[in-house]
Amino acid sequence: QVQLVESGGGSVQAGGSLRLSCAASGRTYNYAMGWFRQAPGKEREFVAAINYNGGVTDYADSVKGRFTISRDNAKNTVYLQMNSLTPEDTAVYYCAADPGELVRAPRELTKYDYWGQGTQVTVSS
Repeated sequence: QVQLVESGGGSVQAGGSLRLSCAASGRTYNYAMGWFRQAPGKEREFVAAINYNGGVTDYADSVKGRFTISRDNAKNTVYLQMNSLTPEDTAVYYCAADPGELVRAPRELTKYDYWGQGTQVTVSS
């Protein structure tokens, strides 16, 4: 069983930066990992994903060029560096793990078996 704990959320002004971390309790070095977000009244949506060794990454169009996903398998931790934040980025951000995927960095929410509790990111204008 894998447990995921997100941290690093908070409040920031537009144009600012935050770095989210996702620490896994179990070994996730061979899992694809993803970040998703959910704004009030909206469905959870894909943000970014990374394959098991960091060689493949994928981003939602809305964050491409501003966000960077990375991982440190020695620390069982995945990161999301968020730059040039806008109020539209305000949401609860969730980390997720896909144990069934080795090569790709999946966008599909349903492929992820393990989820964290989420961390709030609030961007003010």
